[in-house]
Amino acid sequence: MSDDARLILRLQSGDLEALGQLYDRHRLPVFRTALAITHDQDAAEDILQEVFLRLHQYVQRVDTSLPLSPWLYRITVNLSYTYVTRRNKWRVPLEDFVDQLIGPANYSPEPEAERRDELRRMQKAIDTLPFSQRVVIVLYYLNDLSLQEIGEILAAPVGTIKSRLHYGRENLRRHLEGRGQTSEAHYEFT
Repeated sequence: MSDDARLILRLQSGDLEALGQLYDRHRLPVFRTALAITHDQDAAEDILQEVFLRLHQYVQRVDTSLPLSPWLYRITVNLSYTYVTRRNKWRVPLEDFVDQLIGPANYSPEPEAERRDELRRMQKAIDTLPFSQRVVIVLYYLNDLSLQEIGEILAAPVGTIKSRLHYGRENLRRHLEGRGQTSEAHYEFT
């Protein structure tokens, strides 16, 4: 039995300390995922809190024979999707996002200016992606999840995930090369 399964069982029996331990264990990947999708630190913090409130609320439904991470990612992606579609704004610049994840860069001013320009271009390119492609790009590159894991999180076949990843990369490449056309229909996230 995994450590997460033991903690879930403790939480199911009313031990709130177990929720704190699960939070400590999983907060960073949940927060990073929400931040990468929403580009809004306040929203990502709210989503982080909401994910663990839902874990507490629905803990009796959590299957301890399965890993907890995909369940947490699924809730995170769904809440992030709701945020993006309702607010449809990306307020945190990509360089701030990268700095939050890996710390501020120690560059001289010239390369730092070039880096910021590249990050702005990348942020604009990511912003042009349909939500379904954006989510797969974030989960694959930021969270280093496998195609199978992403498929489980999004409740989609691996072939669909491969397609979204392919078209997402293709659309990023085209946008960065200045052609800006998007391939593939804008899939709705379900």
